Amino acid sequence: MDSQGIGRRVAYWRERRRMTQVDFGALMGQSRRWVQDLEGGQRQRDPRLSVLESAARVLQIPLELLLADGPAARCVDGVELAAIRAALQRHDVITGTDDDQSTDPLPIETLARRVVHGRTAFQAGHFASLGRLVPALLIDTNRAAARYTGDEQLAAFRLLSLTLGLTESAATKFGDVDLALVSAHRAVAAGERSEDPVVMASAARQMADAMTHHGQAEAAAAFAVAVAARLEPDLLARGPDGLSVLGMLYLKAAMAQARAADTEPEINSVAGVADLIDEADVHAAQVGDGNHMWTAFGPTNVAVHRVAAHVQLCEGVEAIAVAADIPNPARDALPRERRAHHLVDLARAFTQAGRRSEAVETILEAEEQAAEEVRCRPRSRVLVEDLRLLGVGEAEGRLRALADRCGLPG
Repeated sequence: MDSQGIGRRVAYWRERRRMTQVDFGALMGQSRRWVQDLEGGQRQRDPRLSVLESAARVLQIPLELLLADGPAARCVDGVELAAIRAALQRHDVITGTDDDQSTDPLPIETLARRVVHGRTAFQAGHFASLGRLVPALLIDTNRAAARYTGDEQLAAFRLLSLTLGLTESAATKFGDVDLALVSAHRAVAAGERSEDPVVMASAARQMADAMTHHGQAEAAAAFAVAVAARLEPDLLARGPDGLSVLGMLYLKAAMAQARAADTEPEINSVAGVADLIDEADVHAAQVGDGNHMWTAFGPTNVAVHRVAAHVQLCEGVEAIAVAADIPNPARDALPRERRAHHLVDLARAFTQAGRRSEAVETILEAEEQAAEEVRCRPRSRVLVEDLRLLGVGEAEGRLRALADRCGLPG
């Protein structure tokens, strides 16, 4: 066994679990010096399997993650999702009340910086970091909303809503639709209490997204449209931020309508999908490409959603045609998460069109943009598995290597 590689992986997972060397050593029945030697690959040339089994148990990971060659996995795992869920299930966070801690609430400016950090990490495709950031941020923003008064309290509710929206996004990425729905409900409630229509609309788009993934697509579309109608006068007066979240409401409604039309075509109209995207396009033309309120909203993102809607409706050829008209510089200016998400959609479109080698090349490009979007997200892993079952000809070797990086069984 590679003792130095194993040591690095032990150190990685210890730090990810937020354990000091002293605490990890205590749980292992060893000293800090022993841990330093283990992580430095100096403990012994061939670490005993029993030691590694104990380390894996303490770190709450499969033994294979310590033994496997290559970089440590960067996906949010079950332990981190459980920590997010535990934070949401706290009495103070559920009720929005003070946690009775003697600790003073953090300044609004500090909380705002942490929210920006989390949103930026998400858009950069660094999802694993959210498993460590979000639980504390949920507690801290809730404490601030419970303790502050006046304008500071409104600002705290704004940040709490944005944190809960970020939680919904992370939960959706990793397929925990129940956690996403709970987070989105709370985001909407906090958004309303912020009295800020931009934050209300931002939370509503997260709610529509969570409802769609939870199997409530028709209701999600109706909800997003209703919120857009209610808040539109206020949002139009708020400049690029307002226009961006308003446009995103219509895009979320379009994606929900596409899901509904795909699953229940006898009830839901496909034509309504295009109408909703066209409505978003009107607002996109006013604001131009940008990233106001972390929406990446603008004409390019509207085109990306047209591609996604065609894919949802199993119209791969049409999706490819729309994607071909998106200028590469405009696409490349999107945040990494959005670029990778789009490329996975396009890979699915190539699969639907029977162009499987191109599908492999496209999903590999997505991996280059944001590895976690491909290796960790369930929908991307399903696509990799589908391509393996369908066969991809000369791209087989590259697909097999990708499947290995995704941790899929051979």
